[in-house]
Amino acid sequence: MGRGPFRPVTIRTARDAVTATALYLRWLGYRGIRRADQRPPSGVGLAAQGLVAQVDPAMRPAAPRDVECLWLTAMTESAGCAYFSLAGYDEDARVCADTLGVPLFVLDPTGTPTPVNGPGRALAEAGAA
Repeated sequence: MGRGPFRPVTIRTARDAVTATALYLRWLGYRGIRRADQRPPSGVGLAAQGLVAQVDPAMRPAAPRDVECLWLTAMTESAGCAYFSLAGYDEDARVCADTLGVPLFVLDPTGTPTPVNGPGRALAEAGAA
């Protein structure tokens, strides 16, 4: 039942960050990955069956408002969510994500998402439910 190793794509542009995230979500077992219907306040929204994801290629750490907006979007879609950021998260965003149960990932330049909180680690281990 193993997934095999994840094969990342190098991130040079914002589009590469979106591609790397889509490949990772597919690797986790999500299907039907597409652009989300609702555009997030920053970055790019992706959607899959049962999941809304935000890819934030900005060079500033994500803030609590970013995490809250993703969580609210997921709630309106009756879906789970995950946040992928190139610059990471400020401390308040991490606290907010932990409180709301939002999985957080940091994308490194190789295109490998690394979970940075408990919900992120749980998603990375379990994959799509």
